[in-house]
Amino acid sequence: MGNEEQVFWKNGSLKGEGLYCPAQAMQGVVICHPHPLMGGSMYNNVVQTVQEVFAAHGHATLRFNFRGVGGSTGSYDEGRGEQQDIVSACKFLKSRGIEQVVLAAYSFGAWVASRLLAGGSYDAGDMVLISPPDKYFDFTWPRQSTVVKLIICGDADMFCDAAALRQKASQIQSEFVLLDATDHFYSGRELLLADCLKKYLSEKKA
Repeated sequence: MGNEEQVFWKNGSLKGEGLYCPAQAMQGVVICHPHPLMGGSMYNNVVQTVQEVFAAHGHATLRFNFRGVGGSTGSYDEGRGEQQDIVSACKFLKSRGIEQVVLAAYSFGAWVASRLLAGGSYDAGDMVLISPPDKYFDFTWPRQSTVVKLIICGDADMFCDAAALRQKASQIQSEFVLLDATDHFYSGRELLLADCLKKYLSEKKA
């Protein structure tokens, strides 16, 4: 959306592809998409919603494709190599002069972000996790107490255990938001998600 431009960058021996939207402010967001083997890409409706909200709030944005998706080379690596994809995307955004980088990660992307953080290789800023599928992936939480600021999921999300996520959010001092009548895919609920993200950004700015 807006003045996004297609960009490519070196990701080890691979090539990363994304859509980059610049901003005057020195803050930005890297956005991670859902499962590559389930049709996930940077054109996902949730990814697009996140991009639009952050751009409207003055952030530079970078949504990107994990390896093996679209113009990003390589192949699916079960959440291992995808961690490097996130690192390289954050480095690209920082190379454009962005000093404060938020990572907003949805579904499979949230799991990869969690693994990256747990492994101690994450050196960007706050994280926002949208529908982290904890019923299907093991999430390691201890290192996230000072990084994950917001966890969002829907009350009809078959891939998330809302009660467990609420408890984890409390343990790591993260805000938790449960969206009514919303499943894992946010179809028709994008505006509700957008309102939640707008509130987070407004409170963060205050």
